[in-house]
Amino acid sequence: MNTSNIIISDNKIIINSYAKINLSLDVLDKRSDGYHNVKMLMQSVGLNDVVSISKAKKDITISSNIKYLPRDSRNIAYKAAELFLSETNINCGLKIHIHKNIPVAAGLAGGSSNTAAVLTALDILFNTNLSESVLSDMGSRLGADVPYCLSGSTMLAEGIGEKLTPVAPLPSLYVVLVKPQISISTPWAYTELDESGINKRPDTDLLISALDRGDIKQLCSNMYNVFEPVIAQKYPVINYIKNTLISKGALGSIMSGSGPTVFGIFENLKDAKACCDSLYRFKERFVVHTL
Repeated sequence: MNTSNIIISDNKIIINSYAKINLSLDVLDKRSDGYHNVKMLMQSVGLNDVVSISKAKKDITISSNIKYLPRDSRNIAYKAAELFLSETNINCGLKIHIHKNIPVAAGLAGGSSNTAAVLTALDILFNTNLSESVLSDMGSRLGADVPYCLSGSTMLAEGIGEKLTPVAPLPSLYVVLVKPQISISTPWAYTELDESGINKRPDTDLLISALDRGDIKQLCSNMYNVFEPVIAQKYPVINYIKNTLISKGALGSIMSGSGPTVFGIFENLKDAKACCDSLYRFKERFVVHTL
């Protein structure tokens, strides 16, 4: 996790929690435990929530600038704090405030990123010095994207998302993120995908090769997400956003995760901002950079 912007005192820590996008997303098969095996390229971007944690005498409490964010064990960040305290035998309460900037239920791993931030922050706050593998194991018990969010950067994720392999990093580029006013349930998306089947898959190895060679145009023109046709069939706005991004100069555009956020990659900031401005009908739109 990017820990460059951490503020810490004896009893409080503040940490940024970054969004991710999928440069590719392939679903291989369904496992006996109900999860799916995946193969995907992940990239962190500079849109972040801010997580503040203070020590308290008892109980875990969650607060947020978003009124509908769960305040109890339905919140994955709450579960992370609970698990961390249990695994480390620390008897302490916590006050956790999550200032949300990453859209909720958007395919950007906002909840998983918050969870990774909580685990990282508590390890620092309590000086437990847990290894990366221990934190990753905790994370994988909480959510498939959490291990990636603990690492960030450009990664190949396999298994259910917990098997991570670093790949050549994406150079500094600009990303326009656009979330339409719909929310997608990941379990629903997987059910729809299982029922409809997969007719096209990303060539993930080609994308990794393009990264190795620094061939950004080949990378962007071959990005693919197997969820996209399924979600776009029900929500045509996905294709509208994608087509607009391409027409305004994006090197490539796909949906992130199980949606509904669509992103486009740009080489220069001026074009990215102009494109973002043209999509003014969408409230949740951002120009960010790769990390």
